[in-house]
Amino acid sequence: MDIQCSDWELDLFKKIGAAADKLQMPCFLIGGFVRDKLIHRASKDADIVCVGDGILLAQEVAQLFHPKPNVHFFKTFGTAQIKVNDFDIEFVGARKESYQESSRKPMVENGTIEDDQNRRDFTINALAIGLNKSNFGNLIDPFDGLLDLESKIIRTPLNPDITFSDDPLRMMRCIRFASQLGFYIEEKTFLAIERNKERISIVSQERITDELNKIIASPKPSVGFDLLFKSKLLSIIFPSMQALSGAEYVDGLGHKDNFYHTLEVLDNTAKQSTNLWLRWAAILHDIGKPATKRFEEGHGWTFHGHEVVGMRMVAKIFKQLKLPLNEHMKYVEKLVLLHLRPISLSKDEITDAAMRRLLFDAGDDLEDLMILCKSDITSKNQAKVKRFLANFDLVLERLKIVEEKDKIRNWQPPIDGEIIMQTFQLGPSKEVGLIKTAVREAILDGLIENNYDAAFEYMIQQADQIGLKKP
Repeated sequence: MDIQCSDWELDLFKKIGAAADKLQMPCFLIGGFVRDKLIHRASKDADIVCVGDGILLAQEVAQLFHPKPNVHFFKTFGTAQIKVNDFDIEFVGARKESYQESSRKPMVENGTIEDDQNRRDFTINALAIGLNKSNFGNLIDPFDGLLDLESKIIRTPLNPDITFSDDPLRMMRCIRFASQLGFYIEEKTFLAIERNKERISIVSQERITDELNKIIASPKPSVGFDLLFKSKLLSIIFPSMQALSGAEYVDGLGHKDNFYHTLEVLDNTAKQSTNLWLRWAAILHDIGKPATKRFEEGHGWTFHGHEVVGMRMVAKIFKQLKLPLNEHMKYVEKLVLLHLRPISLSKDEITDAAMRRLLFDAGDDLEDLMILCKSDITSKNQAKVKRFLANFDLVLERLKIVEEKDKIRNWQPPIDGEIIMQTFQLGPSKEVGLIKTAVREAILDGLIENNYDAAFEYMIQQADQIGLKKP
């Protein structure tokens, strides 16, 4: 075997090869599994190409296992899947593809292994391993994909203009692989992305966003976003992020390039967390800056209220990108809105009331918020960075003390709307809301203790002020 496999994997591939020999089908292991094994990257799935009926081969392979795995097949596409010990195996017949200008869906006909390798997106994904007894373990590498792996280069097997025009999603995949693997895109291949960028419009938003999320989830996501920016794909698929780029100067006073600042924040966040939605919060934390940018004489550039504007933009961006409009979106909205709060606490005199409010507003997301805020410190002045981080440590220490004392995180006031309505024999009304808010704010501000008796007494006082009496 020209790739290093475990004993279990070797046994699996021998069984597949034996089934293919029985059916008299040439059979090959191809694509991501081969690539990942060669660069010592873990893989939990494998693609099998046969010169024949992929569904028939999958059914034959399934017979060799006890218990027999279910065969899930898609007759339209001629593909089948089985799962063995949490290892996914997909079977497909070798194909030859041709495309129409208006669609990324190919016209497919049966082909040879050479045809199948020709249609692959990149040389590093066109590597194949023979599984039949006659060629078991032999590497088939018609495009020097092995050399490209060693050189960490991504390029297309055939003319990149044809490759990307035929299936424009491959442009996103190209950049995604560069970001995931830390590889370089060959110059001719990258220039072809620039030339064909407009073709991305025929790809569904869901598929684009799936690739975008994979870029965001990569070890250093700034690599992918920088390539999206330089190829001008970003201006098409994510224009509000593109709008962050550039620095403007007036009277010699400029602001930082918020696009590259955002990439720094994203990378800093990625070093500390694999949470995709926290990384999205890093991407969107300054998204409101272009709309709030102002130049003030004698002061310079300001972005007042960009956290509020940014928070309001999150839902629109999530809708455009077909991201989930659920608790993940609410989480991102919350972090974008709050991302300046800990920073202000690190600068000003820290009061318990301010701490209580942050604990109350952030709730269970406080730790993630602090990761985002620390990641947001990107000054080239290392002394300044060190000072800010030290201040953050003080904020965290004080937050712990206040939380232990007041138990405010995920807190609900001891007086709720139901108690107010029962006490004053009211139905749902404006007055109930006013009293409830007043009690909550008084506790957060430290005016009264966080217990039922103090809150009830304060409720009576507030009701009296608006003319309500206890019956």
